[in-house]
Amino acid sequence: MNDDRYIIFYKPYGVLSQFTKDSPNRSTLKDYIQVADVYPVGRLDWDSEGLLLLTNNGQLQHRLSHPQFGHERTYLVQVERIPDADALQKLQTGVQVQDYRTRPTKVRLLAEEPLLSDRDPPIRFRKNVPTAWLEMTLTEGKNRQVRRMTAAVGFPTLRLVRIAIAHLKLDHLQPGEWRKLTLEEVKLLHILTKSQKKAN
Repeated sequence: MNDDRYIIFYKPYGVLSQFTKDSPNRSTLKDYIQVADVYPVGRLDWDSEGLLLLTNNGQLQHRLSHPQFGHERTYLVQVERIPDADALQKLQTGVQVQDYRTRPTKVRLLAEEPLLSDRDPPIRFRKNVPTAWLEMTLTEGKNRQVRRMTAAVGFPTLRLVRIAIAHLKLDHLQPGEWRKLTLEEVKLLHILTKSQKKAN
C-alpha cells in the first residue's frame, strides 16, 4: 500500500524550516506539524514566510530540491522604495549575485498591496521611505536569492512571502496552518518531476 504523504504549510515569519531546534528560542516545524516522517522540500529562511511543501517521498523530494530540476517558485516581495523600470529590467534579465548570475525572472510591480496576513513582528517602518510590492517568479532557489537580487539593484527586501511552488498555491491557508495535497495536486507533482527528468 502506498503510504506517501504530501502536505503544504504556510510557514510564519521566524520559524525554521526543520523539525529540530538549533536554539531554545526558535520555533520549528515541530511546533505546527504533527505528521510523522515528512520533511521539507527545499527550505524557506527563518525570516521568510509562505508555502513550504513537505513529503515522505524521498525521490520526489530530491528531484524538486535539486538545482538542475528548475520549476517555478513565486514570491510576493516588499521592497524599500519604488523600483524603476531599469531595476525591474535587470531583475528580469538576470543580475550578478556573488559568484553567479541569476536566471531570467518574471517580475511585475504590483499596483496595490497584496492581501496578506499581518506579519508578527511587523516590518520596520520608515515614515519618509515608501515601499513597493513585487511579484517574482524564479526557476532556481539559491540561498537568500530574492533578497540578494533586490539588494543588487538597490531595493532591499523588507518582507518575503512564497505564494506558489509550480501549481501548488497557498490559497486560503493562514500562517501556521497546513493541509494535505489533493490527489490531483499530487498527480501534477509527479508529472512535473517526470517532465523535468526528460528535459535533463
